[in-house]
This record gives sequence, structure tokens and C-alpha cells, in this order.
Amino acid sequence: MKTIGILGGMSYESTANYYTLINKKVNERLGKNHSAKLLIASVDFEEVVQQQKSGDWQASSNLLAQQAKNLQSSGAEAVLLSTNTMHKVADGIQNAIDVPFLHIVDCMADELLANGIETVGLLGTAFTMQDGFYHQVLENRGIKVVTPDLEIQPEIHRIIFDELCHGTVLDTSCDVYIQAIEQLKDNQAQAVILGCTEIGLMIHQDNSPLPVFDSTLVHVEKAVEWILGE
Repeated sequence: MKTIGILGGMSYESTANYYTLINKKVNERLGKNHSAKLLIASVDFEEVVQQQKSGDWQASSNLLAQQAKNLQSSGAEAVLLSTNTMHKVADGIQNAIDVPFLHIVDCMADELLANGIETVGLLGTAFTMQDGFYHQVLENRGIKVVTPDLEIQPEIHRIIFDELCHGTVLDTSCDVYIQAIEQLKDNQAQAVILGCTEIGLMIHQDNSPLPVFDSTLVHVEKAVEWILGE
């Protein structure tokens, strides 16, 4: 079994979910009392949020690159970043380490293509929906990306930071997301990416108007395959 480093804290809700899911899936594969060999570097999310608000992505890149190097120095044989938005600075992290980096959008592209998805809707923070770093990876793999109307995107973003990042799940907010997914369906999306690691706390296959590809679950599955050498 190989050791993977989780670069987390953005938010602590999603990082805790990654930790639990990876361990559960490793135990399902191996049985007995087996669990995953994990290292975690958890940053102060407020520091990152302020860098996001000010547009200082270089500071975020430097911060996360250093944490990734710390994970490698501590014995991580690969690193994953347990947040979608901060993959905006994935290149800086990858360039700072000499071990594999499990890029969440690459993992998602593999999963979408394996399921024959050619047009997909994307939900996430405003940065994820608008800044193009998610679109670029998917479109380079031949997958068209559509996003909700600009009028609803600020509320999608607000719900993530003000509610889901704190573990708060409200029915009214769920309705907003379902409305957004209906828009994506009207725009010919065959499925929807939950492109923020907290959205899965609220949206799932049972309440979504479209088939759901939860970025956390996809990322976790690829991580477990890597850990076990599958």
C-alpha cells in the first residue's frame, strides 16, 4: 500500500469527507482492520479565502506548493488537493513536487469519457464556473462544458461559502441548486459535475434532474486505486 498526502482544510468539511471515504473504500477492498496510509496538511481556509477575494492567486499557489512539498518530505508518494477551486493553481503545486499529483479535473474527464458524456453541466464556486481552468481541461479532452445562467451563479457561490463549508444544508438552498441543474438540462447537458467538494452534502443522484458526477467521489476512487496499485 502506498502513502498519499491530502492537501486540505478548504473546507474542513470536505477534507473530513475525503479522509473518511478513502479509509472506507480501502477497508472495503482489503477487509479486516485495514485503513489507508494518509498524511494531511490542513491550511487555514480563511487565509485562502482572503487571497481569493483579493485575486492574489500567486500567494495561494505559493502557500499550497509549500504544503505539498511538506507532504512529500514527510513521506507522501503522491499528493491530492481536496478542493476543486484551488486547482486553479494546480500547476504551481505540481511544479513544486517530484511525486504524482492526482488532478481532480483529469480524474473527472476520465470518468465522464468512460460513461460516454459529451456535454456536461458544471456547478461550483464562481471561480470554478467562470475562470476557465476547469473548462480547459475538459474541453481539451473533447467534453463540452455548460454552466448555469450568470444571474443564479452568485447564489450558488454564496451557498457554498456561507452554508456548505460550515456543514449547513438548507432545503431552500437545495432548491436553488435543483433549479440550476434544470437550466443545465435545458442547455443540453447530459449530466452535472458537482464541481465543489461540498456540494455532495446536498445534491445527489436521488434529487438531481440530471445524472450526477460528484467530484469528491470520483477523486476519492482514483486515489484509492492509486494507493492500492489497482
